[in-house]
Amino acid sequence: MTGNHTGTAIEAQGLTLRFGHTLAVNALDLAIPRGSIYGFLGPNGSGKSSSIRMLTGLLKPTSGQARVLGETLPGGEEKLRLRIGYMTQKFSLYDNLSVQENLDFVARIYGVPRAQAKQRRDELISVYELSDQRKQMAGSMSGGQKQRLALAAATLHRPELLFLDEPTSAVDPENRREFWERLFDLCDGGTTILVSTHYMDEAERCHQLAILDLGVKRADGSPQALMNAMNAWVIEVAGDNLRELKAALGKEPLVLSAAQIGARLRVLIHKKQEITDPLPWLQARVGGRSLEFVRASLEDVFVSCTGVHHVGSAHVE
Repeated sequence: MTGNHTGTAIEAQGLTLRFGHTLAVNALDLAIPRGSIYGFLGPNGSGKSSSIRMLTGLLKPTSGQARVLGETLPGGEEKLRLRIGYMTQKFSLYDNLSVQENLDFVARIYGVPRAQAKQRRDELISVYELSDQRKQMAGSMSGGQKQRLALAAATLHRPELLFLDEPTSAVDPENRREFWERLFDLCDGGTTILVSTHYMDEAERCHQLAILDLGVKRADGSPQALMNAMNAWVIEVAGDNLRELKAALGKEPLVLSAAQIGARLRVLIHKKQEITDPLPWLQARVGGRSLEFVRASLEDVFVSCTGVHHVGSAHVE
């Protein structure tokens, strides 16, 4: 993260969105530093996309307000249009245009002067390794190539703030890692990035993140701070009949979660006053099986905040 970008890129107070009787986002408060990568972590339906759409000015909040790059929303949408970039989960460029034609079209939308647009287009085609696909129709490209083209299009006008709504949901782990390297390059150049994800390994790469669940922000902070502050012990149990043990521990009020990880059972125990040392307490319930304290993961934090175990199809890599 560059050190010459100070202040906040996004501030929100009480940002709330209702669709009829459905409360999609409930009193969201945010303070996102400039020059950082900030994550929204949560499952489908947690309010990630709705929050991003309010912060880009695409949706008007039911109540509350936000300041984005110093502009107040609602109200400052038009002033923000050329200062932000937005990449949606679904590929939103034209399948029947080539890579070059798509980027030329986006440049015209943003009013980039022709000579400058050609230089910028060629620069991005090189940076995002699309030279061999320059004349290829976008609809015939692989998921990873489409993703690189979408990021190139979203950053063509050099936005100060980039919104990415689950940008890696359709690509493989190798392409996801490469994509994140490009995000850190953008961030190093001063771009502030807000990215939503349901992948734990991606959330761990963010400088800071908010855990969203049912429209509510359950926790926020750096991944390490969230893990350090988790109000639960994490103990792994090794031994026989883990499925039977998992079912039994699931009935214990102090057990937040019991999940099998290979040949071990990962148990989260709520830190309550009635337990000063969880090992004897748990040993009495697992018989002669071996126990070991382990470091909390971001998935453990998510479970302790929400009670939801599976967030996405991928967990910490």
